[in-house]
Amino acid sequence: MTSTTFAIHGHFYQPPREDPRTGEIPLEPGATPYQNWNERINATCYKPNSQLGNFEAISFNVGPTLGHWLIHNDPGTLARIVEQDRQNLKTYGVGNAIAQAYNHTILPLANYEDKVTQVRWGIEDFIHIFGHRPMGMWLPETAVDQETLYVLASEKIQFTILAPWQAAEREFNYRKPYLVDLDEGKQINVFFYDADISARVSFDPSLTVNADRFIPETLLPKYTIGEQDAQILVIASDGELYGHHQPFRDKFLERLIDNSRKHKQIHMSYPALFLKQHPATEKISIQPDTSWSCYHGVSRWKEACGCTPHSEWKAPLRFALNHLGDQLNQVFQQEFQNFTQHAFELRHRYIHVLLGQVSLDDLLQTFIHKPLTTSERQRLVLLLEAQFERQRMFTSCGWFFDDFDRIEPQNNIAYAAHACWLTYKATGIDLATEAIQHFEQVQSPRSGLRASTVFEHRLDRDVQKVTA
Repeated sequence: MTSTTFAIHGHFYQPPREDPRTGEIPLEPGATPYQNWNERINATCYKPNSQLGNFEAISFNVGPTLGHWLIHNDPGTLARIVEQDRQNLKTYGVGNAIAQAYNHTILPLANYEDKVTQVRWGIEDFIHIFGHRPMGMWLPETAVDQETLYVLASEKIQFTILAPWQAAEREFNYRKPYLVDLDEGKQINVFFYDADISARVSFDPSLTVNADRFIPETLLPKYTIGEQDAQILVIASDGELYGHHQPFRDKFLERLIDNSRKHKQIHMSYPALFLKQHPATEKISIQPDTSWSCYHGVSRWKEACGCTPHSEWKAPLRFALNHLGDQLNQVFQQEFQNFTQHAFELRHRYIHVLLGQVSLDDLLQTFIHKPLTTSERQRLVLLLEAQFERQRMFTSCGWFFDDFDRIEPQNNIAYAAHACWLTYKATGIDLATEAIQHFEQVQSPRSGLRASTVFEHRLDRDVQKVTA
């Protein structure tokens, strides 16, 4: 019997908004009447979708930075989301939630060790929240290259979801998963979403007005008549679409899910379950340095491109943060090499400290087999905290929009300044002076605001906190 299915993947994510000095989210006036955008989007999207039971039927990821905000601000909503994944795990042996690279870093633009940290942290965070290992992982902006897929496979991730133009082949059947060959004989499964329907769901509100017409008029014409192999049509969109970006689409989703349970020709599934029932047999190659939201590959996050006009500030921002990131790593390695040859493996496992699963002292003792003085321990602690900020300063949202004078890139600068300050406190090494020179080249085309101004302001706040 032919298995004709469709899946909706919701990418639920919010970037880190916390002030690194206070750990609190500042008041965000644009989110009025709520205190910040997390609160507003939760009220219109995450909470109502969890109450309607929508998370049980769709494929989804909850970004770690959003998940931890929910833990502290609306644990009830997160508990409902987790329970809906758990019901599928109990019924089918595989859940419908998948992990996400931790800080929403554009992984093809990251070095190898950062790729490993982002993937490891994302997996461990998922296990901490959902209680089981993830079968799949959402790549931020679906940005991909061979090395990224190799890291996923090395960490036992079985699949990811990409846009169809990220395949090297132009003609292929996107209604089934494929295997991608990687180094060292490794492989990973890839699902490709339907570009036409995904775009229309995301940007054409008229398509999602009537859930009763969606299956017969939008979905069924997409399938190959007489196809004997199992088919799955994947629709991918930002999860915030369902109730926040487009009001009442949480209700549309609820109705669509109900209709799919009654329909005889097509039913709703999710990639993990489909892969379990219908393992991929054919192979495909991917087009490296591509993404779902930039038709120029990954240019949107490193330079000016047609996706965001007047964004000449992006290239110097990428250069400045990459250069600072390299310097932070050099200091980190130099300081830790006196105690261990596995500094980055220690950083990869630092997530267990962040999640409260092990103490920092226990982690250090795993890698350092001699007693530490109080000053040595404090120095290493500060450098690990600086590495946490270093990961945050590469959050993709800092490059996504067309102007530097927005909260997202300024938050990246704030995390960079805090990483410099922590490094200075630990070692006395000043990375800020050179960083300011590079940030001077980053300027808003609209307001004239420079990144150096933001950086110095944030750095001054850290200094004043100590001297006050």
